[in-house]
Amino acid sequence: MNNFSYTQAGSAKEATGLLKDKPQAAYIAGGTTLLDLMKANLEEHPQLVDINTLPFKGIEQTKDGLRIGAMERMSDVGENKLVLEQFPAISESLLLAASPQLRNMASIGGNILQRTRCGYFRDAAFPCNKRVPGSGCPALEGDNHNLAVLGTSESCIATAYPGDLSVALAAFDAVLTLENQKGKQRQVPVKDFYLLPGKTPQKETMLEPGELIVAVTIPMTAQARRSTYLKVRERSSYAYALASAAVGLDVQGGTIRAARVALGGVGTKPWRSPEAEKVLVGQPATEATFRAAAAAAMRGAQPRKENAFKVELAQNTLVQALMKVAG
Repeated sequence: MNNFSYTQAGSAKEATGLLKDKPQAAYIAGGTTLLDLMKANLEEHPQLVDINTLPFKGIEQTKDGLRIGAMERMSDVGENKLVLEQFPAISESLLLAASPQLRNMASIGGNILQRTRCGYFRDAAFPCNKRVPGSGCPALEGDNHNLAVLGTSESCIATAYPGDLSVALAAFDAVLTLENQKGKQRQVPVKDFYLLPGKTPQKETMLEPGELIVAVTIPMTAQARRSTYLKVRERSSYAYALASAAVGLDVQGGTIRAARVALGGVGTKPWRSPEAEKVLVGQPATEATFRAAAAAAMRGAQPRKENAFKVELAQNTLVQALMKVAG
């Protein structure tokens, strides 16, 4: 690991000001992903700015929905009574992630910003367009069994966000509040926050240099209350999803009035599926409807040699999640 200095910021203005002076510096909260990257020499920051004392906490109901501070810990949010009652899919996505020790340390903002687990990105001995733009993507023809089949390009097929929470956030129209170095805030929907790789896979999100994630707000809806997050992985705990589905339904008289669908583990970003939602709305809540929606969700998939199984796996995962929510 490179040598670095450490500073504890007393305010958001101080924190953003420090990064303005040192653009290569980085914020640190729980540190559960940043320190891994630094230990592997995948990121080298001359300064770490501790933001744990910033007032970006709280889990509260507002006129816009449920507001969660970016400095809240994953375990606290996942076990919160209001989250459990109003957003079961959000709670499940948090409590199925990582391990209890990591969930107790990791912040919501840090989870949203975690980086890909692609083996080629994580090993500096290999070229990688995310690390060194233009160097190539060995995953295209190499070990790609756990990589993406939706939203890929010839520059990158990594599941750029490998986690669970943002899949559920994307499904339920969550909005991030970001604050820049001038103290100005802006709102960005989670489904738009992550970028497709295209020809610039090194640019993963809409976050500008020095910006902070302040909070995330999730609208309170009938489909969010009747929701679930289903995760399929290679072992039963402490593993990333091969495929996952965050779904919510508003069903009245056996007919689906509203639906929310997002997939994880199969896209280059948390994959909201308006195609599946369109198939569901106005139709009976039956397995046949759910299978039609699953087929629509994966219609644009472009699998590689070792990850073609993900197409069927994602479809079955989505069907099972919808059946669970429909009862």
